Amino acid sequence: MQRNILNPLPTQPMSSALPTKKIYNAPKPGQSFAETLKETIHVKKEMLSISKHADFRLKQRNISISPQTWKEVESKVALAKEKGVKEPLVLLKNAALIISAKNGIVITAMDRQEAGSQIFTNIDGTIIID
Repeated sequence: MQRNILNPLPTQPMSSALPTKKIYNAPKPGQSFAETLKETIHVKKEMLSISKHADFRLKQRNISISPQTWKEVESKVALAKEKGVKEPLVLLKNAALIISAKNGIVITAMDRQEAGSQIFTNIDGTIIID
């Protein structure tokens, strides 16, 4: 009797080529699990991410936004989200951003002068930060 083995099992375990990444915050001494979980969720909710399209537009138009302004935008978008706004237009001194408050993503960006000649649709709120 002859055995034909088409796909033999590997003799060594396969290792993942992707590096492992820490995705949680270490608990503080004396902090309960519930407090750590609430803090982690709160931090994740307030952070905005930038879509590839918006990142391209920011670089293309040489628009830079300071970390302090980003924090203000994040807090205002979180407040707007609590009030039921889903896609606000955020007007800054030098830029206009359209953000998905639901997903926490900056959808697109343009400079403030360009925004003056545009018609914005599907926007259900406006945030002005000067």
